[in-house]
Amino acid sequence: MENSKEQVRTFETSLEALEQIVRQLEDGDLPLEKSLELFEQGIRLSRECQERLSQAERRIEILLRDNQGRPVAAAFKEPPAEATDGRTGEADS
Repeated sequence: MENSKEQVRTFETSLEALEQIVRQLEDGDLPLEKSLELFEQGIRLSRECQERLSQAERRIEILLRDNQGRPVAAAFKEPPAEATDGRTGEADS
């Protein structure tokens, strides 16, 4: 049964399948019924990927708690522009 196959896909496999569906739909060379079928598959895959991302986020939140169970939050720090464009500068040292 295909539903069991979809349930054992990895996030990456599901995302790849979703990208393929998007490419097929963007080409626009499909009959309406096939387009609707692919669209429905895409929606299922999108929801599956979103759920897996939510689960990963919850796992990360649990892992980032301090020893008293309080969440540890830190601002995301982007790398300096010098580090991302290949140039080096004194600010890096």
